[in-house]
Amino acid sequence: PIGGKRQQTVRGDRFRHHGVGSTCAALWWKWLWSLHEERHHEESNPQGETGTVGEDPAQPLLGGIKPGMRVMIKGEAVCWPLIAELEAQVVAAGGLPDVNLIGPNNDRGKVWSAAMGQFGTEEQVAAIPDWHRLRYEAMDAYVEVLGMEDPSQFTMLTGAQAQILARADLPFRTIRGGKPWVLTLYPTAHDAEFEDFSLQEYAEFLVEASLSDPNALVAAQEALAPLFDRAKTMTIRTRMPGCAELLELKVHFYEGSHSKACWGQCNWPDGERFRSPDPRFTTGEIYLDLPVCYQGQTIQGIYLKFEDGKAVDFSAKEGNDVLKSIIETDQGSCRLGEAALGMNPGLSRVLKSPLYVEKVGGTLHIALGSSYEDCFVDAEGAKQAGAFNQSAQHVDIVCDFRTGGAGVSVHLDDTLLVVLDNQWVVSQP
Repeated sequence: PIGGKRQQTVRGDRFRHHGVGSTCAALWWKWLWSLHEERHHEESNPQGETGTVGEDPAQPLLGGIKPGMRVMIKGEAVCWPLIAELEAQVVAAGGLPDVNLIGPNNDRGKVWSAAMGQFGTEEQVAAIPDWHRLRYEAMDAYVEVLGMEDPSQFTMLTGAQAQILARADLPFRTIRGGKPWVLTLYPTAHDAEFEDFSLQEYAEFLVEASLSDPNALVAAQEALAPLFDRAKTMTIRTRMPGCAELLELKVHFYEGSHSKACWGQCNWPDGERFRSPDPRFTTGEIYLDLPVCYQGQTIQGIYLKFEDGKAVDFSAKEGNDVLKSIIETDQGSCRLGEAALGMNPGLSRVLKSPLYVEKVGGTLHIALGSSYEDCFVDAEGAKQAGAFNQSAQHVDIVCDFRTGGAGVSVHLDDTLLVVLDNQWVVSQP
């Protein structure tokens, strides 16, 4: 939900005095304005007439914001250049921005920061002020800008402390998820180093990845939609390094569920087709090889064994304690809330950020934790039937089915899917 009318005060040169972030924000602005110019050119010159593009100050930059809408824009202060631009665009569109700046010791702006997790009592954790809930309930739309300054300020939490904060934040995460939302990633110095880039390279990579036309993702996803929607099972075969024996995981789908397409409506960049499985019936084993960042820490080389829907055995080559903390958060965090295919062939490099790694074309991810309500015809009925997983967690973990990855095969019922040119397609006889 980013949008607004182009005003003379809304300019890329607002970033000149923001130090190291200025280059990153300028790149973002270049992308936003180029999108505006392209749209304006197409709409004002449908027959291809020549002329100056982008001069009309009333031309919307991006759509989605209506006058009077309350839009929360949340992110760390290190992401301020982009947050400031989004705030200006909301105002220009007639909306009412609620800028929610969070400290570097608070992972994604939970209801409490790491300080409460470390030093707070049960009574303090439970004493969430009424105004906090009212603030979330009052917003009409939600924008989150991901980007970390110094995650060491919250990665020192023990597993039990992190679980407490996740459970306390669940009601507000539920509220956020019920509103129109959009999520993106802003390049920071820490994240660039974490992903093994220079800051300039990282910023350019993120912008280039975000320039992919999301409409190009639609055709590939829609080709799989009927098959994914009617499937009763997904069978996933993987191989652990150094082991000849294949691992097989069977995921079951509830009859009243269906798959969802992601091609730029919420996450940016985007590209996946997902469905929430029935959390009661997952069985078998799986190995997931790609690294994923969770609360500033890397988890990689994940092995999971499921019985009757529950992860009964698990390990990770890196981040095993973090994985243990996730799985032991609550009764739903040891069960699956999502099974999905990464469908964006334009993501040329695997990042640890879940926003990117889960979207890479030719990958598959599952999520430990909560289901998605919009995957069900009747979510309340699914909850009553036990087919909807409820948890304070939703953690995506990823397996690579491209050449050299741990993935071997994926079947929807009896239909084999294969990766062709970094895209999932139905195998042809």
